[in-house]
Amino acid sequence: MSRTWRPPFALDLGAVLAPLRRGPGDPSFQLDADGAVWLTANTPAGPGTLRLRRPGDEVEGQAWGDGARWLLDGLPALLGGLDDDSAFRPHHPLIAESRRRRPGIRLGASGRVWDALLPSVLEQKVTGTEAHRSYRQLCLRFGLPAPGPAPAGMRVPPTPRAVLGITDWQWHKAGVDGGRRRALVAAAQVAHRLENAADLKGEPGRALLCKVPGVGPWTAAEVAQRVWGDPDAVSFGDYHLAAHVGWALVGEPVDDDGMAELLAPCAPQRHRAVRYLLASGVRKPRFGPRFAARDYRAI
Repeated sequence: MSRTWRPPFALDLGAVLAPLRRGPGDPSFQLDADGAVWLTANTPAGPGTLRLRRPGDEVEGQAWGDGARWLLDGLPALLGGLDDDSAFRPHHPLIAESRRRRPGIRLGASGRVWDALLPSVLEQKVTGTEAHRSYRQLCLRFGLPAPGPAPAGMRVPPTPRAVLGITDWQWHKAGVDGGRRRALVAAAQVAHRLENAADLKGEPGRALLCKVPGVGPWTAAEVAQRVWGDPDAVSFGDYHLAAHVGWALVGEPVDDDGMAELLAPCAPQRHRAVRYLLASGVRKPRFGPRFAARDYRAI
């Protein structure tokens, strides 16, 4: 199946889709030699593969699998078609300048809670390298092959049923510790109910996700940003975010409380402000060695 869509706004396709990619080796998100974006998904209709390219003013989408029609129907939302930034007022010159330079940044909505929740839980309290490695291994071992002529090695993320069938030694082999595996099992057991978070949206949607043991505000925010394009879902508790925001806005690192104070004038669109700050390229300088990644498989 195929569909062509002309966005009625400036669109940076790569920037809008970037949050869906979990590391350069993500088996559910790849770029081909022609610059097209390939992604896989678990949809209410079944697994599907979506290919997106933008040769001109229009976005061309092709889809395969049982979920093909669902993915094409959701194409505008995925690319920020439901995002409304008309009420956003930058409260800092850097945010305003970043918005002027990057008008194509929008908040996309995938509509797929489970597909965002799985890698978000894996990213709790570990380095990105560790989380991406675990996600890659779980997709390759327990995910279905991508429908259609997708790039070699692409997989659909493991379904909740597949996650419930993973044994302790298989979790260990994938480098997932006990806390994260318990959170994923608990989420998989009620995954059908958690999909309602995409309909509730906002604080009610995030609160529903937090009812799962092991899912807190950081994880809920990470899901909300991707699934319904929540403009106010700030990832409080992130290891680096508060320091980057503080450095960009006041020239020094701050903690979560300080970040909340700095972003308060942007409510209820604080996450949008963060996206523009990160897009500006301003970061806290690095001092000393980077945190060494652990390998739970060796424990």
